[in-house]
Amino acid sequence: MASDKSGSLMFFTPEIIEGAAAQLFDAGISAGFPSPAEALHEQHLSLDKELVKNKETTFYARVSGQSMIGAGLDDNDLLVIDRSLEPVNNKIAVCFLDGEFTVKRLRVSDGEVWLQPENPNYPIINITEDNNFLIWGIVTNVIKKV
Repeated sequence: MASDKSGSLMFFTPEIIEGAAAQLFDAGISAGFPSPAEALHEQHLSLDKELVKNKETTFYARVSGQSMIGAGLDDNDLLVIDRSLEPVNNKIAVCFLDGEFTVKRLRVSDGEVWLQPENPNYPIINITEDNNFLIWGIVTNVIKKV
């Protein structure tokens, strides 16, 4: 997996390895009352095949900071980012803003673009003509450690 450190995010390109699938027990794991495990069906699961729809345009990046904790993106989480997806209102996007990468929720209204953090301790950013701005990709999944 190749990596590139840019600003506050570190990007990784996916590397699909044949035969590197983990076992999946497709029985549904109850988050309520325990259920009998009589119907366990063992399969194999590749997280790359599950999370990466387009290998050429998908990257991983680690979150650095606390501005998106309300959206469930915590410091050091691993993001799955697809550059082929269209950026639309309310999507979480990785953006290049004035020389640095940032991850925020897109707000598009009346021809204006806003980057909204999901933490009240951080300001909403109004994108203007004065900004060097690019929507780099859309976050499709987050991988967390527990």
